[in-house]
Amino acid sequence: MKVDLFDFELPVERIALRPARPRDAARMLIVRESGPFEDRGVRDLPQMLRAGDVLVFNDTRVIPAQLEGRRGDAKIGATLHKRIDLRRWQAFVRNAKRLRPGDVAEFGGGVTAVAEERLADGSFVLFFEGEEPVEVLLERAGRMPLPPYIAGKRDTDEQDRLDYQTMFAAQDGAVAAPTAALHFTPELIAALDAAGIGRETLTLHVGAGTFLPVKADDTADHAMHSEWGRVERDVADRLNAARKEGGRLIAVGTTSLRLLESATGDDGMIGEFSGDTDIFITPGYQFRAVDGLMTNFHLPKSTLVMLVSALMGRERMLSAYRHAIENEYRFYSYGDSSLLLP
Repeated sequence: MKVDLFDFELPVERIALRPARPRDAARMLIVRESGPFEDRGVRDLPQMLRAGDVLVFNDTRVIPAQLEGRRGDAKIGATLHKRIDLRRWQAFVRNAKRLRPGDVAEFGGGVTAVAEERLADGSFVLFFEGEEPVEVLLERAGRMPLPPYIAGKRDTDEQDRLDYQTMFAAQDGAVAAPTAALHFTPELIAALDAAGIGRETLTLHVGAGTFLPVKADDTADHAMHSEWGRVERDVADRLNAARKEGGRLIAVGTTSLRLLESATGDDGMIGEFSGDTDIFITPGYQFRAVDGLMTNFHLPKSTLVMLVSALMGRERMLSAYRHAIENEYRFYSYGDSSLLLP
């Protein structure tokens, strides 16, 4: 399919630079297969679901993966993308023409990394020197990797270390937040519990590739980035049991959805999963695991707009986005939410 089919005009003032406060005060657009759209709030989520439904969250934790430093007299920036081993990370490098294999980059605070290899996609393998765990080094030298559409309009600050982390964050490794879950609070979880709505967690470490634009003219020519994920056996068993009993599985965020679909066989059964996934979901895809999706509003021509279009239909989602823009919903990572129920 042509990538231009997923384009739309978004006024710049619709891009949220800070989250709603409190988090569950965000708005939520209800999109069903047909009928009018419903303008609700995230706090209405318990009334929008049924007892026995299960929300599936991503418990990845965002690390301060944005680094600024120097290679000799040249300024460079590095955004970590994917862990390779205990000391090596794949990273996208700004001003990469000034970095060659074997060079040492200095990121301040005594944090240095050797550029071991340039990969085919232009990224580098960085080896972090020293004995301290890389996580400790990043806490000292790194900052939260806010999306470019926010970082380009204001500086990252200490508040972002709290705002750009979900209440479920437990497993270090993401360089972007699973932003659909940013809307949840203990009070909302208590209301969901009271309504008989279950919840499960899995782990997908979101990579910096999520911010990369689709440069191909046709979706068939786009190379999807890979990310590491895990679904535990007991989680898979409980999800299968909930579905067998008539409950719907509602993915909270496209990361949860992509991992669930990766872990599900042709028979519709979710299995234990541990490894990389580069699943690319576009219209025509037959969903096997999920019955709905809670997600924020995404960038034009992005893989995520293609994903939601696969779930609900392209024209339906473009119409929903027009409604959201006309009704002044807030877009992107710190923006409002939608609940998609095909």
